[in-house]
Amino acid sequence: MKTAVSWSSGKDSVLTLHSLLEKGVEVAGLLCTLTESYRRVSMHGVRMELVEMQAQSIGIPLVKAFIPPGCSNEDYEAVMHRVCVSLKRDGVEAVAFGDIFLEDVRRYRERNLEKAGLAGLFPLWGRSTEELAERFLSLGYRAVVVAVDLEKLSTDYCGREFDHDFLSNLPSGCDPCGENGEFHTFVYAGPLLSKPVEFTPGGKVVHEGRFCFQDLLPAV
Repeated sequence: MKTAVSWSSGKDSVLTLHSLLEKGVEVAGLLCTLTESYRRVSMHGVRMELVEMQAQSIGIPLVKAFIPPGCSNEDYEAVMHRVCVSLKRDGVEAVAFGDIFLEDVRRYRERNLEKAGLAGLFPLWGRSTEELAERFLSLGYRAVVVAVDLEKLSTDYCGREFDHDFLSNLPSGCDPCGENGEFHTFVYAGPLLSKPVEFTPGGKVVHEGRFCFQDLLPAV
């Protein structure tokens, strides 16, 4: 099926895309949700310019869905429905997600996709998160941790390279893929990218007293 990939710019999105392309699936676009006034990836805080550079390096169009700050579920669903209907008009039949084991999230996505007449694909579903983290690294991808939940990790983890050292230092109970929201990443190099996305680290910012974000600045 002609497919769009739900795109956060992080490792699970990249693994989803990698898996689909390995199977010969036609991927028509990378569907990225951005907070409108900030021009950043929602939940990850990555600047839109960096995601555009990433998509250009991959060679697949970036499809942008803009949501307002503090977006309600109703507003989010309305925005995504419009985007999904537009994708369907362009011949897209399914949207693929990088979810691994959160049943309620999967059901929520499938219900919303059904309203737009699209199917949901979950190529990473049910797989070991330890094995997926190892696969990501063994394939040669490079990523930086751009956000952490301070209830689960300290600020020291934010801005670190996602590598074996990072994984070995995760506290007990922390998922190696951050599937419970412990952390988020930005992929800047690897086999699907024709060239690395060059950036320099900016400052760290804490929002709501709970979420720490590492700003990344596009390299000049």
